[in-house]
Amino acid sequence: MNKRNYSKELDERINAFQKDGIYPKLLLHACCAPCSSYCLEFLRQYFDVTVFFFNPNITDGEEYRKRVIEEKRLIEEYNKQVELQDFVGMHSDERARKIEIIEGDYDPKVFYEAARGYETCKEGGERCRKCFELRLGETARVAKEKGFDYMTTTLTISPLKNAQVLNEVGEEAAAREGIAFLPSDFKKKEGYKRSIELSQKFGLYRQNFCGCSFSKNNI
Repeated sequence: MNKRNYSKELDERINAFQKDGIYPKLLLHACCAPCSSYCLEFLRQYFDVTVFFFNPNITDGEEYRKRVIEEKRLIEEYNKQVELQDFVGMHSDERARKIEIIEGDYDPKVFYEAARGYETCKEGGERCRKCFELRLGETARVAKEKGFDYMTTTLTISPLKNAQVLNEVGEEAAAREGIAFLPSDFKKKEGYKRSIELSQKFGLYRQNFCGCSFSKNNI
């Protein structure tokens, strides 16, 4: 079986939208501002993007608040650019559109319940898949409820995350809700490098662990 090229699939979807002159409504699950930075810069040219910040895996409340504040600040900065039509030095152009945000419920107990029985799994293993299923499952539910055309996640921008697993989980969640999943591998085509540049440009807080107590302790 040939390995799927999710980055190419994303480009093909976008090319089809452009030919039809439409901007689909996209619900983008976001894990943090640094990972969102390139994803939003790119996607806002082709979609009406709403960020869904749903991350009960961030088990430290102070850390959660810090990340959601940074996510909202980044979106404000991007929306200022649209208002001013100031894209000098940016990858975006006059097609860029404003971004909305929905903050999901924050309850770490939901994450711990999903991770029950997988506490000793290594980072990147089955416990992480359960976490993806939790977050993308809720993203799919909200996307369906609010009438979005597509859903996807910023998580594929991380070199530490398995894009194949994320796309599989996302497609399964979207299929259960009867909506479309947008395939991605945002780290490709120097997306991860660009996210570092944008983090520096906007002075974004860059955490050194994924979010849960297990990742913080390098389990």
